[in-house]
Amino acid sequence: MSDLTVKTNHQYRWLTMGADVPTAIMADQFAHLDDDENLDGFFCYRGYWYHLSDFMRLEGALGDDLAGWHGYHSDSVFSGVVIKLDRDGEKVACGTYFS
Repeated sequence: MSDLTVKTNHQYRWLTMGADVPTAIMADQFAHLDDDENLDGFFCYRGYWYHLSDFMRLEGALGDDLAGWHGYHSDSVFSGVVIKLDRDGEKVACGTYFS
């Protein structure tokens, strides 16, 4: 991939517990998670809930365009969401990538 653009405000948001995610969303989006994964690692970005397990780890997978980001979740062939964990692993910064 080349010529990717990342749009972000670089603001970190706290990762939250599964109990903080609305019940209907847990049942619809995250029913596949077992109880151990259900405990933490959730966050809401642009009105949509994510879990850290939804993201693929970035280790040069998409080249230098996403250097500095830790993971990505594809929405389409041309766009998706990238995340960057803080040093303590308690917060996550999000961005939208597109080409």
